[in-house]
Amino acid sequence: MSKERLYLFDTTLRDGAQTPGVDFTLLDKQLIAELLDELGVDYVEGGYPGANPRDTEFFAAPRTERAQFTAFGMVKRAGVSVSNDPGLRALLEAEGSAICFVAKAWDYQVKVALGVSEEENLDSVRQSVAAAREAGKEVLLDCEHFFDGYKANRDYALACARTAYEAGCRWVVLCDTNGGTLPEEIAEIVTAVADVIPGDHIGIHAHDDTGQAVANSLAAVRAGARQIQGTLNGIGERCGNANLVTLIPTLLLKQGYAERFETGISAEQLANLTKLSHRFDEMLNRTPDRQAPYVGASAFATKAGIHASALAKDPQTYEHVEPESVGNRRRVFVSDQAGRSNLVAELERMGIPFERGDKRLDSLLAELKRREARGYAYEAADASFELLARRFLGSVPEYFDVDSFHATVERRHNARGELVSVSEAVVKTVVDGETFHNVAEGNGPVNALDRALRKDLGVYQSVITDLDLVDYKVRILNGGTEAVTRVLIESTDAGGDRWLTIGVSANIVDASFEALLDAVVFKLMKSGTKPAGAQPDVASPPVGEPV
Repeated sequence: MSKERLYLFDTTLRDGAQTPGVDFTLLDKQLIAELLDELGVDYVEGGYPGANPRDTEFFAAPRTERAQFTAFGMVKRAGVSVSNDPGLRALLEAEGSAICFVAKAWDYQVKVALGVSEEENLDSVRQSVAAAREAGKEVLLDCEHFFDGYKANRDYALACARTAYEAGCRWVVLCDTNGGTLPEEIAEIVTAVADVIPGDHIGIHAHDDTGQAVANSLAAVRAGARQIQGTLNGIGERCGNANLVTLIPTLLLKQGYAERFETGISAEQLANLTKLSHRFDEMLNRTPDRQAPYVGASAFATKAGIHASALAKDPQTYEHVEPESVGNRRRVFVSDQAGRSNLVAELERMGIPFERGDKRLDSLLAELKRREARGYAYEAADASFELLARRFLGSVPEYFDVDSFHATVERRHNARGELVSVSEAVVKTVVDGETFHNVAEGNGPVNALDRALRKDLGVYQSVITDLDLVDYKVRILNGGTEAVTRVLIESTDAGGDRWLTIGVSANIVDASFEALLDAVVFKLMKSGTKPAGAQPDVASPPVGEPV
């Protein structure tokens, strides 16, 4: 039997833009639309043309090649003709192939929020849908407050849905606007709507106020809905929307859905999901949720030794899908809960050569636990762990020595009389017997130290020119101004590789410099750089490759 088609509607750029702290620029919206188009969703809702200059400019040109580029807006106002409603006119003139109207489906909201009669509200739906169809647009209608409206006045909610369908809507979308409906209610109500409207014209728009937007969306699909609306990483107003990054792999990989349904997303596109999710978080200047389903750094990770031992024998013992199917990977964290199995698994994954009977493994494990007790967290800093392990096992070259460093912060008035802070750092390094005194200024002591450290590393300078520090996180571990500080630094290079390094100290500058130093050494090592003056046979192998 052929599979039924499910259609995915992304509202990140419209409903997701209502997330507190999120403010998309025009360039952001263009880039996100491209990402969504590449992912393979069927509809990209771009915003509300006419509501603000940015959205109006965004709809001045088509922004997707495959997905339906969709404008969002209200149905026409009651008492105003179609031709005289500026909001409707902006939707009709927008460079989009589809329009998603929104209309009240709860009689209480029609009376209180709109102040019009129930029939006037239905007439606005009819005329707006007709005008959009006449303009050659595919038409959707978001039935706002549908589930609350259904529970309050079943007949009127169904009348709204029926009116939209009979007027020519491709999709009648049932919205759980307040986010309080439960999966069993969703299933019952969608089943009732499917008796009035064919299921292949019903969509679901769920909010996550009870933490069940994904479950509600799946319940709607099981009850007959064939379009799902949601956002990247579940962003949205209040508690967010249904998370498409969770829904998509569930639909494609879980037996009850994969056998029955198909979407526009291929296995190759699914394998880019983790990268897309993390890139989107970077655009929002957010740290990716480590425990996010499917795409989180901890989604396929274990710390317990007994679990690591089982994973080594058969990954299915603790994994519900293959991590590679969504572009993620298996992680066996080395921590204070680690056993020898965790350590061995990580060494093997990283391609670090070792002998299982090597007594240095026990010393390394003891050192790891000692450092974790001091505040290190190597589960979050793979690069620093790899450097530590390789140093214990004797495979990290001595590229250079840092003889000393210092950093100063001066607060003063500049030539214009403005109060400014200026940081200066000096780093003294020794490379193959040659001493370098590097001085640099920065917008803070850490930035100044980073610039000074990488200003001139002699024969290694060409290797680190593409090194870029993209994230810097500080955590105070035990409170107070004398507290121990943990610093995590994320680095990247021109090849797109990313790595995390860690530093811990009672001095935040010292902790930062430790993480900076690891970032530079890891870059040299992963590039296969030979130590200055070394013979060919003592060169360090590239990271991940055995000696």
